[in-house]
Amino acid sequence: MEQTNQSFLATEKVGRLMQKYAVPCIISLLVGALYNIVDQIFIANADYLGSYGNAANTVVFPLTVIALAIAVMIGDGCCAFVSLSLGKGRPEDAKISIGNAIVLTTAGGIILCAAYLLFMDPIISMFGGTVNAETFRHSKEYFLYISLGIPFYMFGQAMNPVIRADGNPKFAMLSTLAGAVINIILDPVFIFVFQWGMMGAAIATVLGQIVTAFLALWYLGHIKSVQLSKTAFLLKGNIVKSSLTLGICSFLSQISLVAAMAAINNMIRHYSAIDAIFGQEQYAQIPMAVVGIVMKFFQIVISIVVGMAAGCIPIVGFNMGAGLRPRVKSLFTKLLTCEALIGLIALLIVELLPGQLIAIFGAANESVYYSDFAIKAFRIYLCMVIFACLNKAAFIFLQAMGKAAASTILSMIREIVFGVGFALLLPKFFGLDGVLYSMPVSDVLTAVVSAVIIASTYKELTSDTHTA
Repeated sequence: MEQTNQSFLATEKVGRLMQKYAVPCIISLLVGALYNIVDQIFIANADYLGSYGNAANTVVFPLTVIALAIAVMIGDGCCAFVSLSLGKGRPEDAKISIGNAIVLTTAGGIILCAAYLLFMDPIISMFGGTVNAETFRHSKEYFLYISLGIPFYMFGQAMNPVIRADGNPKFAMLSTLAGAVINIILDPVFIFVFQWGMMGAAIATVLGQIVTAFLALWYLGHIKSVQLSKTAFLLKGNIVKSSLTLGICSFLSQISLVAAMAAINNMIRHYSAIDAIFGQEQYAQIPMAVVGIVMKFFQIVISIVVGMAAGCIPIVGFNMGAGLRPRVKSLFTKLLTCEALIGLIALLIVELLPGQLIAIFGAANESVYYSDFAIKAFRIYLCMVIFACLNKAAFIFLQAMGKAAASTILSMIREIVFGVGFALLLPKFFGLDGVLYSMPVSDVLTAVVSAVIIASTYKELTSDTHTA
């Protein structure tokens, strides 16, 4: 019965399915990305916060990504497992996976919140918050309130792909959108009217996350593909293991990004201190603030890329489970083509309009060093963004096919071997510019490895004898 509800995934045109699932997922992730970006825009344009507040936002951002990494491991893994299970006609396994995902996300959110509150100072220092005293003060204030919202943030993010797997990508999108609208409305009120500074930005964000979490909770009581019961919430080892294995790539791609950001932030802190301009106390926070802004723009681009690929997970999983591999191949081709186009558009924007981009983040209130470094950062850091888009799409698609090992290896090569490695190595030769070079070098080298695995995947899908 439950399988019938999803059977259209095996018959409807691939392009139409991609549009139906990917567009809401893209919007959901874009809206999720806006939480942090909107905070940074309003912070940057508040003259009493400025680049100090921006730098603080950059320091705290990786710590929210840690929470996201755990949430997407559980949520994306559950999404892939549910889709594969329904494709194989095993709705009972799908039901248990969803119940277990709810338990794991709730427990994980509470534990991480407690850890953040207990070890706040050393954590902030680890991510470069000691660049100067003012940045450290703003980082602590922002991090305190963001930490209190971690359980709600994780629950909303983890349940989003579960809702998509249930065949309702539209609700997943709307629940995230509702939270973001709350954040966008409250940010200017709390920052400019109430003058609450970093606390105001964080509270606005957390209130939005609470709204998204409660909407997800409501949906779970009305889920369609399975009927949740008390037994679904009893952890079952083999299903937890299978689900988390499918989600491990999502986790590693996020957590390794945290490692890269930690390396980058600390290299920025170190090489800013010995730079002729940024070694001065009043300018020390600028490189960290600027790189954070560039990363936020990249987050917008990558949200589109990941949303398009993640939206395909239920389609890929169901068709792989049903043995319809030619349909999977067709979807892979369409996905890579679209991702390359997204990368090209992003490249044109950062190369042609960097001044306009940095103006959104309060450049008018800052010194000329702020704008000059930002323009250079946009143009260098994201000059190979097309490869970044294709790499990320390949990671996620392989995960959806059940190829967790290949997906994980690719992700680890990009973020840890290249991402962290070059972030630590290149500044030794090029100073602050070396931090900027680390991104394009990593993306190009990863693309070479990805190309080999993509070719092998195509060969495997082509050798199947089924027809769409």
